[in-house]
Amino acid sequence: MRAVILDQHKTPLRYSTNHPEPIADGGEVLDVTACGVCHSDIHVVDADFGKEPPIILGHEVTGVHDKLGPVMLYAPWGCRDCEECAEGNENICSNSSEAGLFVDGGYAEKVRIPGLEYLAPLDGLDPYDAAPLACGGLTAYRAVLQGLARLRERGPDARALVIGAGGLGQYAIRYLRLLSDATVTALDLSESKQARAVDIGAHVATGELEADARFDFAIDFIGAESTLKIAADSIAKLGVVALVGLAGGTIPFGFGAGVPLEAKLVASAWGSRSQLDELLDLARREPSIVHPVQVLPLAEAETAHQRLRAGDLRGRIVLDIAGQRT
Repeated sequence: MRAVILDQHKTPLRYSTNHPEPIADGGEVLDVTACGVCHSDIHVVDADFGKEPPIILGHEVTGVHDKLGPVMLYAPWGCRDCEECAEGNENICSNSSEAGLFVDGGYAEKVRIPGLEYLAPLDGLDPYDAAPLACGGLTAYRAVLQGLARLRERGPDARALVIGAGGLGQYAIRYLRLLSDATVTALDLSESKQARAVDIGAHVATGELEADARFDFAIDFIGAESTLKIAADSIAKLGVVALVGLAGGTIPFGFGAGVPLEAKLVASAWGSRSQLDELLDLARREPSIVHPVQVLPLAEAETAHQRLRAGDLRGRIVLDIAGQRT
């Protein structure tokens, strides 16, 4: 089969036309239609996390199953034998084996999955446009849910801050506008991302907050020490800060350490299987959450990575595995 393989960390991806097909081995084999290109793929290449190569990357996967038809893959596969998995939170299982990160993923014509429970029917959603919802969209959705109750308590007086108006931040802006009455502020140094944030619904987009700005909910999609400090300094009492970004920043936490009384800090990771179903239902009702994608052939996966590193894109990149769009 055709596949793109990472042979070693920090090296270019290799395109192959005769890679061995996966074996079901008690699971299922899915025919892949499309696969989104995500910053987490870059992190695996750079050895920040994930399996030791060789590995086939790709976790934003759509495909066709012979019984279910067009589907989206839920890629965080837990051990199914721990408390987190029993509660439906395989995304935070300590012994998980995420497709494209720890086992072979969707930069290939076929991918093995443990079972049908990890396939969500697309039910009319375009497999290319919807593919990034599997990770980028789902991660932002769970992050928004971390503070949604507080925003709804505050009603029309609620204030939300999105730090980082890139791909995930743009999803979060749309969710916040659709699911709450909050005034949404986007914080990003890029003027083009500020403009995009306003286009998709942010009330305010800026490169610097006013000194007295206060928010009931803040999501940090960058995760640097500087951005975490901004979140902590601008969160209101009883507010919620959700950390998503992987830049490795930390801040002090404790009485007198700068975090307001009874504010909550949470590290939000990916999303649950049930939340994927919720998100796809939302996408069917509100097509505006399905962002524009740029489609490239599978053979150009390395080009896609280079463009992602350079920020040379508008929206998300999706690889055409089935050859239906390129």
